[in-house]
Amino acid sequence: MSLSWPTEPVRPSLVLFAAILLSFACGFALYRRHFTGLASIPGPYWASFTRLWQVYHIFIGDHNLCSISLHEKHGYFVRIAPEEVSVSHPDGPRIILQALLRKGDWYRIFAVPDFRFKTPQSTLDAKAKIKRSKLFLSGFSLSNLLKSEQYYDANIGQLLNWMDAHAAEHRPMHLDKFFSYTAFDNAGEAVFSQSFGFIAKGEDIDGSIENSRYLNRYLGIAGYFYWLHVLLVANPIMTWLGIMPIGHVFRTSKTALQKRRADPDARFDIIAHWLRTQKQAPDQLSDREIESQATLSVAAGSDTLSCALQSFVYHMIKHPASWRRARAEIREAQAKGHCTDRVISYHDSQELVYVQACLSEAMRMFGPSPFGLARVAPPGGLRIGDQYFPKGTVLSINPQVMQRSKDCWGPDAHEWNPDRWLIGHAGAKYKFFLVYGMGYNRCPGEHLAQLQLSKIAATLVRDYNICQVDPTNEWVCKTFLNCVPHSWPVYIEKQQDTEQR
Repeated sequence: MSLSWPTEPVRPSLVLFAAILLSFACGFALYRRHFTGLASIPGPYWASFTRLWQVYHIFIGDHNLCSISLHEKHGYFVRIAPEEVSVSHPDGPRIILQALLRKGDWYRIFAVPDFRFKTPQSTLDAKAKIKRSKLFLSGFSLSNLLKSEQYYDANIGQLLNWMDAHAAEHRPMHLDKFFSYTAFDNAGEAVFSQSFGFIAKGEDIDGSIENSRYLNRYLGIAGYFYWLHVLLVANPIMTWLGIMPIGHVFRTSKTALQKRRADPDARFDIIAHWLRTQKQAPDQLSDREIESQATLSVAAGSDTLSCALQSFVYHMIKHPASWRRARAEIREAQAKGHCTDRVISYHDSQELVYVQACLSEAMRMFGPSPFGLARVAPPGGLRIGDQYFPKGTVLSINPQVMQRSKDCWGPDAHEWNPDRWLIGHAGAKYKFFLVYGMGYNRCPGEHLAQLQLSKIAATLVRDYNICQVDPTNEWVCKTFLNCVPHSWPVYIEKQQDTEQR
């Protein structure tokens, strides 16, 4: 006796539907690859069909290395998605970033905490973005930030205390963590007139910084699936429940903001500027918009500064002649009565020409921004060099690709050479230096980053010798929305003349 399962014949209508669906999918894929005006642009095969190729490399954290490799293989233009082309042509920054082109849809991900609350970062239209940014820019001015320099110095002093302790005990130190603690706390000082306490404790309180790393990966990917992000995460229900991915950082900032509002004697910090703007134009700036911008400012200020400081120290100790030359420059300044405070002042740091050149070179070699700066070709299309791009093409410029371009930086573009910033017309080099972006979407926190970088870098060179525990070890770095290297522990040695000062 044999058993058999009862079966029903497959309905012809289902077969027809499946065939139509498959035909449509194949036709759509073929259209994307061959009929969007980008068929001649080289790039990964699967990237011409689907965005998933790019998303995969963001997920595993090597999309910056892929971009650099692809441009070295294919040249100025690489197709990295069905409707997106990565550009490394020397004219690219001027034509794409300095023009008032609409930003790519990916930027919508910066609507915080959900789609209802636009920020300058999430605003796509150039003119609307400029108008929205003006509501916040006064708080980020250098003159305003310098009013809090003594408070940044207090946090930097805590960093130096930890370095002194590790030096005294000859313990390996993970600078990446302590740089992040310092940057996070100084962002709190700049925005809210209060430190979060990370560097004082020397630990990641409540996993806030670690959580931002996971958020980095999520935002990098979710920006390409914005409809799904809104459906599942960035909607009023999830905001009310407080379980959105950016919720931890948002709650941290919101708590700090509430505490700041309750302190009428606080100094005139970034929040004070925004509250004054809100009072003058209450219909243009809501409480939630202030909360959103404060959240983004704090989140962006930690990892980016940590990466830049790590890049400086990492490359400088790999090239000890640069460290010695920078220290000699500081010694000359000390002989003239400058650079004598425990934390070198911003004013004094700006006179250290070679130190500044080393900072620029470190960020050129490896900066915190691995994501393509995306703009959309306008009606009528756009021409770069001898290549035409039709209307609607997303054109992106990856800072790390541009800053390794031999066309822009010369045949030694992949080599460490701080002197490149000291010869010729230095201003011309900055048109390819995209660490802070360019044009109307330039990073508003640039002055705060430069202020801290200059002070910390100069002080470390003056006061310490730093070497890797294993000189052959290379740092580990996963690049998502930002770059945050890690896993290159160092030994700290304090200079004897510093101990006597």
